[in-house]
Parts: sequence; structure tokens; C-alpha cells
Amino acid sequence: MSQKKLELKIVTPDSVIYESSDISYVTVPTGAGEITVLPDHIPLVSNIKTGQIKVGKDGDVFALAVSNGILEVQRESKVVILAERSEMAHLIDLNRAEEAYKRAADLREKIKDEEEVDDAKVKALIDKELNRIKVGSKWKK
Repeated sequence: MSQKKLELKIVTPDSVIYESSDISYVTVPTGAGEITVLPDHIPLVSNIKTGQIKVGKDGDVFALAVSNGILEVQRESKVVILAERSEMAHLIDLNRAEEAYKRAADLREKIKDEEEVDDAKVKALIDKELNRIKVGSKWKK
């Protein structure tokens, strides 16, 4: 008897980042905390916060960095993640991520006293780049 699997699709505005119908589980950072979805999970819709997605497939685990989005668990063990941005951990260019983080941190320092600048957007950019560095560093092989 074969073990039941999840069908997983991770999509950003730019492209389909990952798609497979042979997933054992997926762990996602939501606003309410980290949740793991297994086959036959009840239908669910949740927000996704910046963090890492862990995917179990064929006894292996791999990760993706994710920045904000929506998680939808559908009937028939289907999981759809619509993310602002997502990137396979092994594809993250750590040098580029560190440079982007430094630029964002410098920008935040420059605009700290300006009233018209949206500090939340700059903080989100910093958080996104820090997350890319963290996930890329942890999962690069």
C-alpha cells in the first residue's frame, strides 16, 4: 500500500517556484506560528510571514525562503502557497543577499529622521534579506 502524499505548488508574481505531487509534508511560517501540513489535512487558509518553508520529500528535507503570502490547504491533499517572494535555499546567492541587506540597513539609517518615508517598508526589506541570508546559510550544501 502506497503512502498518501501532498500536492504542493509555490507561486510568486514572477513564476511557479516549485511544484510536486509527491510531498510527505510541508512546514510553513504563519502569523499564528509554524504549522506542518500532512496528507488529509483539513482545508485551511492562513497568512504566511517571512521565514522558511521546509518540505519533506522521499525521506529528504529541503527549504525555501519565503516573504509574506497566503497558504491554502485544499481538499484532496492539495497545498497552494502564494508568496510575495520565495526562493529555493540552495539557489540563494549569499553574497548578493548580504549586499542587499547592507544597502537596506544603510537606507534605513539615512531616512531615520525623515517623516515622509515609510519605515515599515524598509524594515520589511531588511527582514526579507536577513531571512534569505539565514535560510541560505543553513541549507546550502
